[in-house]
Amino acid sequence: MSTPTTTPRPQLGASLLEDGWVTQEQLDLALREAKRNGVMLGQTLIGLGFITEKVLAHYLAEGTQTNMVDISATFIPPEILDLVPHDLATEFQILPIGKQGNLLKLAMADPLNIVAVDTIESRTGLNVQTQTAPAQELTEAIARHYAHSESIKQLLDEITAKGFSDLGEDASQEAPMIRLCNQLIIAAIQARVTDIHVEPDEQYLRVRMRIDGILAQEILIPKPLQSPITARLKLMANLNLTEKRTPQDGRIPFKLGNRQIDLRVSTLPTNFGESLVLRILDKGALKLEFSALGFTTNDQSRIQSIIQRPHGIILVTGPTGSGKTTTLYTALRHVNAKEKSVFTLEDPIEYQMPMIRQTQVNSEIGMTFAAGLRALLRQDPDVILVGEIRDQETADLAMRAALTGHLVFSTLHTNNAIGAIPRLIDMGVEPFLLASALTAIIGQRLVRCICPGCKVEREDSEPVLAELQVELPDDIPPQLWTGTGCRSCNNTGYKGRAGIYEIILVTDQLHGPIVHGPDIEAIRAIIRKQGMPTMFQDGLRKAFNGVTTLEEVLRVTGG
Repeated sequence: MSTPTTTPRPQLGASLLEDGWVTQEQLDLALREAKRNGVMLGQTLIGLGFITEKVLAHYLAEGTQTNMVDISATFIPPEILDLVPHDLATEFQILPIGKQGNLLKLAMADPLNIVAVDTIESRTGLNVQTQTAPAQELTEAIARHYAHSESIKQLLDEITAKGFSDLGEDASQEAPMIRLCNQLIIAAIQARVTDIHVEPDEQYLRVRMRIDGILAQEILIPKPLQSPITARLKLMANLNLTEKRTPQDGRIPFKLGNRQIDLRVSTLPTNFGESLVLRILDKGALKLEFSALGFTTNDQSRIQSIIQRPHGIILVTGPTGSGKTTTLYTALRHVNAKEKSVFTLEDPIEYQMPMIRQTQVNSEIGMTFAAGLRALLRQDPDVILVGEIRDQETADLAMRAALTGHLVFSTLHTNNAIGAIPRLIDMGVEPFLLASALTAIIGQRLVRCICPGCKVEREDSEPVLAELQVELPDDIPPQLWTGTGCRSCNNTGYKGRAGIYEIILVTDQLHGPIVHGPDIEAIRAIIRKQGMPTMFQDGLRKAFNGVTTLEEVLRVTGG
C-alpha cells in the first residue's frame, strides 16, 4: 500500500503557538519528534497529548479553506458509499458524504492529500469537493458505514443451525462464536452503552445493556450457547476458564477503527452459571471539559478557583456510576502538569493522562490506597488524586497531605455533598483536622438529557409544577420540556447524560459548625446564606432550560 504524499504545512505550528494551544517548548519537542519519526507535525502533537484531533482538524480546515463536517450526524446513502471502495477509504482516510450533479463531497482527515483527490476523481469520473473531519472520527465512521459484518441474529442463526449438542466450551474458539462476541461489543459501543450484562437464567442467557444509566433487555440467547459465550468472553479477558466457583476480574483491550476501547470484565458465580458484566471505558468519548459535563458558568468559575489553590482537599461525592471519576479527571486536566508534579492512586486506572504519573492500587499484594499514599508522598508531589477514601488511615493521610502543602482530590460515597462531613468524622477523622484541610465538596448525579431530535415543550407545565409545589427560579420561565421518542433515541425520549451538581466551598464560617458538631443544620443554613444551590435546584434549572425533564431530576434526587 503506497503512502500518500502531502504538501507541507509550515504555518500549523506557528498558528497553534500564536493561539495558545501549545507552548514554544511543546512545539520544539513535537518538531524534533516529528523529524525523528518521519511523522507529520499535527499527528505528533496529538500523540504527545498537546492538542486533540478536533483542534488539528479545525486548523487544517482553516488553512485549506474547507468546511468542517460533523461525520457523526451525517447520513450517507448506500449509493454514495459505493462510489468509493472500502480499501481506498481506509487507505486515504476519506469518506464520500454526498453528491450533487458532477460534484462528489469528500470528507478527509488531510484535505491537502492531492494523491487521494486525484485517485477518487479518476475512479469516479467526478469532481471532488473536499471537506475536513477529525482523523479519529473519520476512521470510526468508515468502520461503521462500510461494516459488512453480520447482525447478531444472523450469527445466532448460523451457530444454532449446527445443532446444540456440540456447543461446549471448545466452541468458543470457532469463528462464528468469535464474531458473535465481537459483534455484541461493537453493537454496544456504537449504541453508547456503558455496561453489558451477560446474565444466565434457567432457560436462556439474557444480554442487557445499560444506556444513559438505564438497563434494557436486548437479546435472549439459547441456553446451549451460554457455555461457549462465557468461555469466549473470559478468554478475551485473560481469565481462568476452569475456575467457575470464585469471582474473577479482567480486562479486554478492544479496537474499533482507530478507537482504543477498554472493557473491565467481572465474573460472579450464580445458581444458573457465571454472570458477567463488561464495563465499557471509551477514551475517545471522554470530554474533559467542565462545560461538557453540565457545570454552569458560575460553578465552573468556582471550581477553576479552588483547583488553582496550592493545598487543601477537594472531595467529589455521589453513588457508583454518577461520574465522579470523570469530574476528577477533568479537574486534573486543568491543573498545570508542566509546572507541577501530579500523581494518582486509582483502582483501576480508567484513562491514561499525559504528564501525570498514575499508579494502580492492588490490595492483594498490600498496595492499598493508604500504603500507596504513604509511598507517593515521598515522590515530591504537588497534586495527588486518591481514587476513593475507604478507611480512616487513607482519610487521615489525605487530610494531613492537604495540610502539608499538597492539593488532594478524592471521592466519597455519600448521598449529597454535606453528607461527606459526618461520614469522614464517623470514619475517625478529627473534626479540627477536617475543618482545616477541607477546601470544597462537590456532590453530583447524572440525569438523562432530552433527545434533541424529538424535544417539544410540555403543555401541562404549570399544573405539574403546582402539584409538586416546586419553588420556581425568578429569572427563568417555568416551561418544561419532554422528548416524544424517535429513532435516534430508540423511542425513549432521552439521549446522552449530563450532571447536576451542588458545590460547598468550606469557608471560615463553616469551621465552627464542623469542629463543634458537626452541626448539619447550621452548616446547611450557612450554605443557603452564601447562595450555593442544591443539587435539586441545579437540576430544576436544567429542566427549565430544556436539558432534562423534571421527572429525571426527581428520579435521581428524590425531590
